Amino acid sequence: MKVVQSVLLSVVMICFVMACNSTFTPKPAGYFRIDFPKRAYQLFDQPGYPYSFEYPVYAQVMKDTTFFGKPNDENPWWINVDFPQFHGRIYISYKEVGKNKFDTLIKHAYVLTEKHASKAYSIDDSVLVTPNGVHGVFFTVGGNVATANQFFLTDSTRHFLRGALYFDATPNADSLGIVNRFLVDDMKHLINTFRWKSGN
Repeated sequence: MKVVQSVLLSVVMICFVMACNSTFTPKPAGYFRIDFPKRAYQLFDQPGYPYSFEYPVYAQVMKDTTFFGKPNDENPWWINVDFPQFHGRIYISYKEVGKNKFDTLIKHAYVLTEKHASKAYSIDDSVLVTPNGVHGVFFTVGGNVATANQFFLTDSTRHFLRGALYFDATPNADSLGIVNRFLVDDMKHLINTFRWKSGN
């Protein structure tokens, strides 16, 4: 019996010593699980607006009434598509070509995207043509940037619209990645269902 106890004690001591000398590997940081809603869309087609599109039922369209803290009376067709569940927002601004030079509007859209270059490891721009014949460019910005996805749409003669997806959170490509990818699909649905209204 004493022999068995000695052997057992020796095995426990060896395991203890080996455990103390083993390399500790910390568990990687994790993120909270996110349950995404089922995708479904509704139409934004308000009277007086020069455009329409589909947006998710779990989002809200709000008129953008301020511009840098001041009343936004000069831009009556600026809106925000809010995603309260994800603390995200697509800021949508609209300008009339004619009142603004087309080349200047294009340049400004690229300048706003390139403002993130200091924190970005990549900026990709893709020319797009939607099923409704709307033309534009989609920007994907890699890295811990304030907005990783932006776009502009135009008919080059009358209308110019720009959109950018932001989150009310510290920019972190890893923690925001899964939500960003989910909302980018909604953003692309908005783009693919976008129409310029005739008569506006």
